[in-house]
Amino acid sequence: MGPGSLPAAKVEAFRALHVSGRPVLMPNPWDAGSAKLLASLGFQALATTSSGHAATLGRLDGCVDRVEALEHAAAIIAAVDVPVSADLENGFGAEPSAVFATVEAAVGVGLAGCSIEDFTGDPDIPFYDAKLAAERVGAAVQAARTGAGLVLTARAENFIRGNRDLAGTIARLQAYQEAGADVLYAPGLSDLSDIRSVITSVDRPVNVLVMPGMAPVAELAEAGVARISVGGSLHYVALAALARAGRELLDDGTYGFLGLAAEGRQQAAAALRPH
Repeated sequence: MGPGSLPAAKVEAFRALHVSGRPVLMPNPWDAGSAKLLASLGFQALATTSSGHAATLGRLDGCVDRVEALEHAAAIIAAVDVPVSADLENGFGAEPSAVFATVEAAVGVGLAGCSIEDFTGDPDIPFYDAKLAAERVGAAVQAARTGAGLVLTARAENFIRGNRDLAGTIARLQAYQEAGADVLYAPGLSDLSDIRSVITSVDRPVNVLVMPGMAPVAELAEAGVARISVGGSLHYVALAALARAGRELLDDGTYGFLGLAAEGRQQAAAALRPH
């Protein structure tokens, strides 16, 4: 695509990557450096991770506001030439008007895509009422058609939040499809038969989140998946490596981590360039 590509061109390039049976692999960087490294490996699109971003600020997932999320997305966009989608959580507001404002601002920073979820953040009432949830997606879709536009992903959070109601999840995704969402996403699905049920119940590209025990990419492709993302997993891998190295130094007084550090130094030299 190359430096200086117009936002609309990146939006269309991102949209074209969503092909059922030929899923685009979309990893989730947490800062400009990790974005540059992942792009250098050959990934065709990237997405922000709300949990990874929050962790860089010393916070847990769900503790970042709209301004911070969009500033972070803008930094990732500026770091790479590939299309970038953003995890915009619940749109940073319950009302459809708040969701519209968030997605309109997302278009303004040059994102190629974004996702909006139906999780409220309230442990007592964790999901928006189905009717309101669809209206929120409709507002997001309207905003996604402004300016250069973007690819709007609607997320049904049932499974990832512990409510393993497949029929309810499919009903919500179908409502989001009717509201105009470009891509449908039910993070937490891991059983291949459940994933197939979702795909055959909708007519939009379906994204899945990598989960423990999930079928490999080839089988997900055969099932008709159009996009595969990893959420905060790569960031957690980095944190685990950091903790292991720190414990080795602190507890054992040895430096076995330097071998991995040398590998990382080589990757940084290949991916990063002088400003």
